[in-house]
Amino acid sequence: MLYLVPTPLGNLKDITLRSIEVLQSVDVILCEDTRTSSRLLQHYNIQKPLTPYHQHNEHKIVDHLVQQLQAGKTMALITDAGTPGISDPAFLLVRACIKADVKVESLPGATAFVPALVNSGIPSNRFVFEGFLPLKKGRQTLMKQLAEEERTMIFYESPVRLIKTLEEFIQYFGAERQCSVSRELTKMFEENKRGSLHDVCEHFKQKSVKGEIVIVVAGKD
Repeated sequence: MLYLVPTPLGNLKDITLRSIEVLQSVDVILCEDTRTSSRLLQHYNIQKPLTPYHQHNEHKIVDHLVQQLQAGKTMALITDAGTPGISDPAFLLVRACIKADVKVESLPGATAFVPALVNSGIPSNRFVFEGFLPLKKGRQTLMKQLAEEERTMIFYESPVRLIKTLEEFIQYFGAERQCSVSRELTKMFEENKRGSLHDVCEHFKQKSVKGEIVIVVAGKD
């Protein structure tokens, strides 16, 4: 049995009771970064063996993990923050488990783009989640395609690339396209900046930007 267990974005109180119960019950916890996960597990006095599972080793160990699951072990997969599989490792293992007839269960919980979307003030009835944009290959082609997208668009971005990405959005979508940038969600210094792409970009040019970032952009009228 493999459980996919969402973890808090920042505020440790955002974990569900069921998630705690599952983490307490499994044989092994697969985690993106053992140091980050240890802080969460120690907070809830969960003492279970940890196995690193991340984008750099998932191809190498996925078959071994499936074999252990077939042998009767129960595992939980967590990431540093949010729901496994949403711009985080999970897909390869889930696909392998399904192929091997290993039961997979995904628990509901924190996902960064949901609070960013619903508090953006931008229509949320129809949206497309793009995650992280490609850094080089295919980026320009994708930007041209997204310029014609009529649904609300959601992106993840790093602090060091925020300004560059907003400037590219201005270039392809227009300076007056409405957007919202959310960072440090659920944490002490949470910030949600809303307005035109031009105004939001100028706002973040005036400050040092930290934390994980979600960008919500209105679709084409």
